[in-house]
Amino acid sequence: MKKVVKKSAEELKKEDFKELITAIDMIEKERDISKEVLLKAVEDSLLQACKEQFDKNENIRVHIDPETGAYDVYRDFTVVDEVLDETSQLTLEQAQAKFPLREIQIGDVLSEEVATKGFGRIAAGKAKQVIVQKLREEERKVLYGQYSGKEKEVVTGIVQKTSRKDVIISLGKIDATLIETEQIPGELFRTGDRVKVYVVEVKDTTKGPRVIVSRTHPELVKRFFENEVAEVADGTVEIRALSREAGKRTKMAVSSNDPKVDPVGACVGVNGSRVNAVVDELNGEKIDIINWSDDPEQLIANALSPAEVTSVSVIEEERLANVIVPDDQLTLAIGSKGQNARLAARLTGYKIDIKSESQAEGLE
Repeated sequence: MKKVVKKSAEELKKEDFKELITAIDMIEKERDISKEVLLKAVEDSLLQACKEQFDKNENIRVHIDPETGAYDVYRDFTVVDEVLDETSQLTLEQAQAKFPLREIQIGDVLSEEVATKGFGRIAAGKAKQVIVQKLREEERKVLYGQYSGKEKEVVTGIVQKTSRKDVIISLGKIDATLIETEQIPGELFRTGDRVKVYVVEVKDTTKGPRVIVSRTHPELVKRFFENEVAEVADGTVEIRALSREAGKRTKMAVSSNDPKVDPVGACVGVNGSRVNAVVDELNGEKIDIINWSDDPEQLIANALSPAEVTSVSVIEEERLANVIVPDDQLTLAIGSKGQNARLAARLTGYKIDIKSESQAEGLE
């Protein structure tokens, strides 16, 4: 018959907290949460439990050995001339009587170990509850710290789930929701697809970070060009303005800080290689790249590309531009359902009124 060895309360307490330290060490490695943070949480939980047991004495403190998990509870007293708080203060005479082997002076802080018999397993249970809660809090903080730094950037995720409206995208340790209004019209996703999205915002919520992503945001196009065009990435070529109707067309105005570098040519690339790479990322969305000009009339004429423009006159006070184009260019200047004119207006910040040469002559 196997002999049963009954363990003391002290031995059980040590075992409980040794297991806790082992768990904390594992959490530190797997979740990237510091041992110090978790130990402080355990100490706070033990302190609360101790105060409940000892009539909420405010001068109680707890110390945990980070290696063994063994803990000690102390009650601290300050030596004073006149006692105003009996739970935390002693007169010199009271202190000498309580601690006869010590040399004591006014102002000294004396610590008395508090017996915690029968307290270990209850405290261990409370500590484990606190660890779980603290783990959630710290994981939320760590994740928020990691992903808040990705705001205004493009990240690659994997489609986890699709519904009639929203798409759930895994970004690693966290999922983001690509809502219907942030999806390119007509774009289809399948589970397992890799997709690049623009991180609009990362919100810190009680349920963890909420990552808001987009495929329609104009900045997504900018980031794609930064990735594809070295001159944009290093600042030689600047994207000065951009307007977009996601899935259909984008207009982008660029300038160069180096007279030897053609900004449009740099973005287009040899045989269109660079712009085509961006178009592929956007599933065929058309991209017009034009030269920026500080002259609003020239900028508006450029923005109406690919249409040719006869003349542009600007009424600055009204932010209005009257544009005349050859008769055979009117439809092209306006674009399908007004798209070309609409994007040009957004790009330049002017209202654009387009007339053909014949229409303009008829008004004279």
